[in-house]
Amino acid sequence: MDRNSITIASTADSAPDGGSGWAVTTEPFTTADATALRRAYYAEVAGRYWERPATEAEVDQGMLDDPADRLAPPTGQFVVGRLGGRPMACGGIRLLDPATAELTRIYVAPGARGTGGGAALLAVLEAEARALGAVRMRLDTRTDLVEARALYARQGYREIPAYNSGPYAQHWFEKPLV
Repeated sequence: MDRNSITIASTADSAPDGGSGWAVTTEPFTTADATALRRAYYAEVAGRYWERPATEAEVDQGMLDDPADRLAPPTGQFVVGRLGGRPMACGGIRLLDPATAELTRIYVAPGARGTGGGAALLAVLEAEARALGAVRMRLDTRTDLVEARALYARQGYREIPAYNSGPYAQHWFEKPLV
């Protein structure tokens, strides 16, 4: 398997592509597909936080306030997941220190949830973190992101004490990568 991609067959009969599976590949966070997915991620997490749809201006500001420039080698990586050839998911990692990578911007489009996209993203991102020398993966998330917390638990992540003081961090997880 190419270290930069993985294909995972979908087990869901309702997959938008009829079940052909996910292809997850590294991709610069600046491509049109990556940017559209990052915008969708911000729109969803902001909207859920504010309990109303996020405006385009709020999404624009969120993108400016949290640049993704550390999501490229040698400090990180970004991936896009495609289901039936359509960009439907994204995620990134960044190194916190030489041994610790952090998951960030994990997103699966609502119509593709439940088809294995989240697990496919994590598999590739964990491999990318190992390639950068990380021996553990960490992440923080919010209480209202119930689906994300369930995904992380299913994939072997365990809750840990806070490792940062981010304004939106309410739960912290870690998984050994070795």
